[in-house]
Amino acid sequence: MLTFVDEILLLMLDDEKGSFLPIRESTMGYVLAGAVLMDLAFANRIDTDPSQLMVLDKTPIGHSPHDRILENITTSNETRDTKAWIETISREASEIREQSLASLVDTGILESQEEKFLWVFRARRYPTIDGRAEREVKLRITGVLLSDETPDPKDVAIICLADACNILRDVFSEREINRIRPRIDQIRKLDLIGREVSGAIQEIEQAIMAAMTHAHH
Repeated sequence: MLTFVDEILLLMLDDEKGSFLPIRESTMGYVLAGAVLMDLAFANRIDTDPSQLMVLDKTPIGHSPHDRILENITTSNETRDTKAWIETISREASEIREQSLASLVDTGILESQEEKFLWVFRARRYPTIDGRAEREVKLRITGVLLSDETPDPKDVAIICLADACNILRDVFSEREINRIRPRIDQIRKLDLIGREVSGAIQEIEQAIMAAMTHAHH
């Protein structure tokens, strides 16, 4: 069964090229951190409210690095809210991503290819072998956003993550995005972790823009 980390990575990859869509590294870090927390929440290991993130069960779920992150949350002496944990976990985004990609390769969904360019530098691509998993995720997203039915909590979570890193534009046209934006905003309000991921990304984007403007002047 795919994790939220697996699903969001599949949506981030260009099917044919096997390379990631143009997403800022910091944005990807926050989204992957949010996906880990969503995995732990749906496994009933953690719960959240606006002021803190709490551990309900410290039993490992059998996914690394999820289990190490759960242990870090469990042994922390600080009371932190969801946003603070997203910022902390995002520093491990590279390892989270590599672990998930390795799992997707092992299960035959992706293929790992290494290419050389300029005879020295290496780039790794992950073309899709079995596209059923990604198609299923996209169908779920489409079904929710094009209807007014009450969405499944897992679909709410993946839509929040996809919108946070702006990859719904890979599923819908610009015109469709504008038409369903009210529905997207409505769904985003249903998930606390998704809201915190979006908020953290917006803050970092604003800080980057402010720094660039300051440097320009």
